[in-house]
Formats: sequence, structure tokens, C-alpha cells
Amino acid sequence: MAVVEPAYSMNRLELLQVADAVAREKSIERDTVLMAMEDAIQKAARTRYGAENEIVAEIDRKTGEIRLARLLSVVEQIENDAIEIDLTEAQRRNPDAQVGDKISESLPPLEFGRISAQMGKQVIVQRVREAERARQYEEYKNRIGEIVNGIVKRVEYGNVTVDLGRAEAVVRRDELLPRENFRQGDRIRAYIYDVRQEQRGPQIFLSRTHPQFMARLFAQEVPEVYDSIIEIKSVARDPGSRAKIAVMSNDGSIDPVGACVGMRGSRVQAVVGELQGEKIDIIQWSADPATFIVNALAPAEVAKVVLDEDAGKVEVVVPTDQLSLAIGRRGQNVRLASQLTGWAIDILTEDEESERRQKEFSERTSFFIDTLELEETLAQLLVTEGFEKVEELAYLPVEELAGIEGLDSDVATELHRRATEYIERTNAELSNRRIELGVTDEVAAFEELTPALLVKLGEAGVKTLDDLGDLAADELIEHVGSAALTEDQANAIIMKAREHWFADEVKPEA
Repeated sequence: MAVVEPAYSMNRLELLQVADAVAREKSIERDTVLMAMEDAIQKAARTRYGAENEIVAEIDRKTGEIRLARLLSVVEQIENDAIEIDLTEAQRRNPDAQVGDKISESLPPLEFGRISAQMGKQVIVQRVREAERARQYEEYKNRIGEIVNGIVKRVEYGNVTVDLGRAEAVVRRDELLPRENFRQGDRIRAYIYDVRQEQRGPQIFLSRTHPQFMARLFAQEVPEVYDSIIEIKSVARDPGSRAKIAVMSNDGSIDPVGACVGMRGSRVQAVVGELQGEKIDIIQWSADPATFIVNALAPAEVAKVVLDEDAGKVEVVVPTDQLSLAIGRRGQNVRLASQLTGWAIDILTEDEESERRQKEFSERTSFFIDTLELEETLAQLLVTEGFEKVEELAYLPVEELAGIEGLDSDVATELHRRATEYIERTNAELSNRRIELGVTDEVAAFEELTPALLVKLGEAGVKTLDDLGDLAADELIEHVGSAALTEDQANAIIMKAREHWFADEVKPEA
């Protein structure tokens, strides 16, 4: 016995009202909802008239009237009458019809049975969900870097799902401040640091530990920061414990530190309150690295700063009684200062620095005594004048050497002679070692590669032009030492070593 499905219908105005309601609720375009309805009607119609039929549905945007039509391709000879119509019949309906055109054939209105209505509902829900996800992604991908307010929807395994009103976001456990707990219904403020389009829809990731969260909070609390009169140059945080923020003023009449602190600390305290009591050091930024580093290590006092720009490192000398303050609890102060300035900071006490300098002075003195057979007093004089290598003595004109107080012309000439002989003797020994290792003369011809560097290459197995040409720049630098060659120099050497690979190639005829 056949089961007759009840027919589901809805008047035209109700259909448009439903579309309007869904569009408002999901914050998507009304036309998007109506297009989803049209897709659902087309799917139901194919079920009714046959899946092989090419059926289109159209909902009148003003009246809500549903029109169904079947599209037929105009052909000379029909092979499938469900989708094709012969040219003669097509021209009877439309005299201008040609082979390859589409002819529209109206279909009677469709009554939706229970199963058809359910299938249509699924199509509409899916299309609306897709449109909603696309809208969320387009809206929030341009809001990365903003602070948003939301309500905690649920907490699972420490991860907090937040209702932003027009979307959902998540604060992962490691993006929450230590000892911070949220419950369902709590209000939360966080920083959008990433928005990704994933299979399950757009994923909006929030953070309360991100350094820029603090910067954005200051922009909300300090009008001068919001107006770009005061600029936040860098932020370093140990979330929930302590932070440092470097600021500068684009207006000489405004103190950036004072403006961020506020009257009686009102502005900074508002930020501290939001960050669960995180202590904040507001630092005056400076274009001079040494001054900036000194400011960043506050409240510790600094006696001296020695920068090594090539290595990106800095040695900071502090009084002995300031050492623990400069380092901070568990190294926190120096670590935050390093993050804030971008320099690797090494802290020394004045006593440690003095001891190290004495050791270096003694080692360099002994080096000159041993290599040039000098008296201790003369070797000490050279070290005091800043000489570290024999090459510096050999390549310095005798006249300049004689101009050093405590050296006369005869002593300067003898020093120059001994230094030159030492370098020649050393280079000869290195050249013999290079030959023993099998490094070819072609490789030795590179001016940038000193005898010492050639020996290092030979010990690393780089002996021929092919060996040298097979290297990458970072490999060559690793073999000879980072101080010996720059990346550009290494690349130039490698490219020159490869030239012979192409020397015998036959040039194509013009």
C-alpha cells in the first residue's frame, strides 16, 4: 500500500518573511538566503521529475512567487529527451533558436512532501551555515590586532570558548594568564592574534598573554597613544608577573612615561588591573642602543655598556651591589630587557670585568712576548695601545708605529720587521699544510681565502673548485668561521668556483 506524503506549502509572503528573519539572525545577505532556498527547491524538483533533468528554480524577490523551469539543450538529433530538444521543435517555440542554445520549459508548481521538505531544509541550513562562516571569516580576518569583548560560553580542559556576538572565538589555555579562571557567563577581554579558515569553519584565536594585548590596552587607556602622539616601540612580557614597555613621544613637550603612568598612576593601574596585577615597567625608548639598554635594565644602575654590533650582543657592567637587581628574580629583569631591546645581554660586576680585563691583558702580553720575543714592558705597551694581533703591527706603517709614545724609530722598525717575518713564517707553514691536505692551487688563488682559511677548508674536505662550488654559503661560513667571511663574500666565492662548470658549454647559434 503506497504511503501518500502530506504536502507542505507556505504562502509567498511567508517565504520572504522567513528569508528576512534568517538573514537578520545570521547577519548575512537576504539574497544569500533566497539563493539557498532556490537550491533546495531545485534539489526537491530533481527528486520529483528525475535527477537527469536540468531544473532551475527562481523566487521573485518582490512577490515571493516560485517559478520552476527545465532547461533543454537544442540539438539536431535527440539522444536524451530529458535534457535535449530537437532544432525543429525548439524553433517552433522560439524562431531564433540555434543548435547549442538552451530552451526553458516551464514546470507546474511543486508540492513538497515530508521527505522533500526535510531535504530542502538540510540544503538551506547547509548553505546558510556556509554563508555565515564566510561572513565571519571576511569580517574577522581584517580585525587581527584588535581587542574584543565577549562572554564566556563554555570552558573545556582549560580552553575558553567566547561568544563575540557575531561569531565564536577560543582562548587556549596557554594564552590565558597564570592562575586566571573563567566561568560560563563571565565577561572577557582579549586580543585577536590569528584567524584561520578551516574545514569546520573560521577559527578565531584570542590571547591575553600576547605582548600586543598590553600595547592595545595602553592605546585604550592613554589618549596620546591612541592619537599616535606617543608611540609604543616594543613590549616584553612575562605574563601575569612582570612586563616592560618602551615608549617614545613624537611631541617634545609631552613626557611619554608620565603620560602612560597617568595622574597618580591611574592609567597604568587600569592596565595592571586588567592583567591580574602584572607589574609594568614603562621605559623611555632611545635610538641609541646603549642608552636604551641602560633604561631597559631599570631599576638597576649600570656602570658601563660594551656593544658588539656584529654579534648582536652587549656586555653590561654593574656595581656588585646592583647585580641581583639587574638580573632579577630567576633572571626575569635581564630576560625582559633582552626581549625589549633585541640584544643578547651579558651582566658582569665591576670586579668580574676588572678580573677579566686583567686576564686578557696578561694573555695578550704573553702572546706578543712569545711570538715576537719582546721584553714584558714593551709587550705591555703594545697591549695598552690596543694591539691584539701581529698583523696589526705588520701592516701599520713604521712612521705611525714610531709615533706611539714610548717607541722610537729604531724600535718601531725592529717591531715591524719581526712582525712581518712572523707572518711570512706562519703563512709558509700554513701553505705547506694546505698542500699536504690536498687543497689545489686553483682554490688557493682566491684572495679572500687566507692560508689559515685554506687549511680549515682542507681539514673539512673542501679541496677542489668542484668541492667549493658544491657548497652553500652557510656551509662555507661554517667551515671557515662566521668572523672570516660575510654571506655576500661566501656567495661570491662559490659562484666564482662554479664558473669552470660552464666554460666548455657550446653557445647556441644566433
